[in-house]
Amino acid sequence: MTVPARRLGALKLEVRESLIARMVELPVQQFIHTQGVSSAFLLVAAVIALIWANSPWSASYYHIWHIELKVSKLILPLHAWINDAMMALFFFLVGMEVKQEIVNGELADIRRAALPVFAGAGGMVVPALIFVILNYGTAGAHGWGIPMATDIAFSLGVLTMVKGVPAELKVFLLSLAIADDIGAIVVIALFYTTTLHFRQLVIAAVLLALILLCRRIGIDRQIIYAVLGFAFWLAVLRSGLHATIAGVILGMLVPVRSRVSPDTFVTVCNETLEEFRKALASGDTALANRQLGAMEYLIENTESPADRLTRKLHDWIAFLVLPLFALSNAGVTFSQSTWRSLLHSPVSWGVLLGLLIGKPIGIVCASWIAVRLKAARLPNRVSWGQIAGVGAIAGIGFTVSLFIGALAFDDPATLDAAKTAVLCASLLAGVFGYLLLKRTTATMGTRDS
Repeated sequence: MTVPARRLGALKLEVRESLIARMVELPVQQFIHTQGVSSAFLLVAAVIALIWANSPWSASYYHIWHIELKVSKLILPLHAWINDAMMALFFFLVGMEVKQEIVNGELADIRRAALPVFAGAGGMVVPALIFVILNYGTAGAHGWGIPMATDIAFSLGVLTMVKGVPAELKVFLLSLAIADDIGAIVVIALFYTTTLHFRQLVIAAVLLALILLCRRIGIDRQIIYAVLGFAFWLAVLRSGLHATIAGVILGMLVPVRSRVSPDTFVTVCNETLEEFRKALASGDTALANRQLGAMEYLIENTESPADRLTRKLHDWIAFLVLPLFALSNAGVTFSQSTWRSLLHSPVSWGVLLGLLIGKPIGIVCASWIAVRLKAARLPNRVSWGQIAGVGAIAGIGFTVSLFIGALAFDDPATLDAAKTAVLCASLLAGVFGYLLLKRTTATMGTRDS
């Protein structure tokens, strides 16, 4: 991950004039966009949560998330503001990424999309089946969605640590994770929804229609969409659907194509620049400013709304929203009962085996079936051993697994068992996946040489 190209271009000019931009802003931007830094922030937040929850101040850890905050007439505990409101922004970003992949990315071509879609499906179905088999007929069976998830940030972070990994494998993992996200969104919407309130659903539908109408007639004022989007989120929250579904829907509505194509930009900008030169030569300041305004419009609209919003939101979500989520959800007080629960609870074993064994088996088997049926083909320079390695690191469930766990269980003991299993499985999956990928990639390198 690098500094967004537009921001980097602006900074390259800013550093000529500003000492602060040269000495502070550019190095900071380069640091925070280094691959793995955002994952490190997430990991540090989870570690702090665990230390805090097991310190002499553990009571304050559990107390702080239940402090109620009021925004207008809406009163929610801090934990709910993070899980329902701030995580809606994360899922808004996911919605835009999913649409980008479907329209412009790997999922746009059915032939290329087939393998990650098959792999993603296998990586969801097999872990869920393992969990259900171990928890059938118990209260814990409701947590079957927990081992289905893959944490994109951590998985890609582990993959980039392995030297010599082909770019095709990174694309495969990213596409698989996007397919996995789509599945997780559907599962949350269909199976982790409480009682529905019809009136609020109607209000949400009307607001959604208004947003679509605004898009249709060409309104591009962000404040209008922000107000309508907040109202839509609130209606979804009150309807009984999980509020993060609102984020996904809104993200999927953001246009992923720019209004001005590169060719149009070059043609019109050259004409406008010529008019600007003439205006300067004649001393017509008003005309010169009009041409500058036209160029501002052209420049702004060569970037799609989805790219612009992703660029503006990504750092806030990576370095504030997700670490806060980890801080508020990863804390588990370790005691003898916690470890006993981890060893004896079918929920814990369902999560552990689902993520550690179900994920790689599901991904490899589904991929093999797709290739054998000639519905898909293995990417160039990618071996079956590397597919198995990706399957292993896909067992890093972390963020979305913790999220689904919080939706699935109200009982603190069961939730703690699930969270402990998610944390242990994610750590083991990362280590095992890294070692497997390192070995298989080195083997391929030896063969090629």
